[in-house]
Amino acid sequence: MSSAPQASPELHTFLCRLREAPAVLVTVIESRGSVPREAGTWMAVFEHGALGTIGGGQLEWNAISRARTLLSRRTAGTDVQSVTLGPSLGQCCGGAVTLRYEWVDAASVDGLAARLASMATPVALFGGGHVGHAIVQALAPLPFALTWVDSRDEVFPQPLPPNVIAEHSAPVQGAVATLTPGSHVLIMSFSHAEDLDIVAACLSRVRAHDDLGLIGLIGSRTKWASFRHRLEARGYDEPLLARVTCPIGMPGIVGKAPAVIAASVAAQLLLEESRRPQGA
Repeated sequence: MSSAPQASPELHTFLCRLREAPAVLVTVIESRGSVPREAGTWMAVFEHGALGTIGGGQLEWNAISRARTLLSRRTAGTDVQSVTLGPSLGQCCGGAVTLRYEWVDAASVDGLAARLASMATPVALFGGGHVGHAIVQALAPLPFALTWVDSRDEVFPQPLPPNVIAEHSAPVQGAVATLTPGSHVLIMSFSHAEDLDIVAACLSRVRAHDDLGLIGLIGSRTKWASFRHRLEARGYDEPLLARVTCPIGMPGIVGKAPAVIAASVAAQLLLEESRRPQGA
């Protein structure tokens, strides 16, 4: 199931526009102290309009102006600028950023697609029900590359968001072995039996390679208590069982509407990412 990185809707729009007109890609390549956006953040500046943001305010206004000047020269190349945020910019963040300005055009599309999409975190979603559909929509604008798996191939809507790849897998747990290393896994199939087999496959992979992130299972504490007994009977010990989060979502958010669960899960994934060591 490992596949090419998937483009977010914003990146997809950028690459489509780039096929028609050149741009200057402005990227935060280093940040120090308190800054509006982190390293890796990008903004594409066209002759008319821009996509993305490096944080807004005077920093972004000046960056757009500088990018347009470079764009007007119609000469390929890169430029690097160090900016200290302070009174001179009207921004009191107090930190500093290093920006890279890079001329890009239609010939750059394939390389940019791989480079920028690789910054997205892989997530595997097992289940094409109402909550699964809501999670796909909630994650669409966020920095996640989603692989959506179900044993029923008729459940996936068309078209899918650009950052989603749909996969049919029967048996469904067979897809776990080919997940991209570092993937977060969300489990919410149409059947408790399938859910149990997917969880077991995830725990087997963790035991063998320890290369999965969050393993989230939809359901109640009662459901998890039942699953624990069955998984213990299959030979999974307490440290492995502790890797499963059930119910999924942020504690304290109790709504059960699909959109509410999806928002809660999206927040949980973002929190998990904030806890990962940089570069992991």
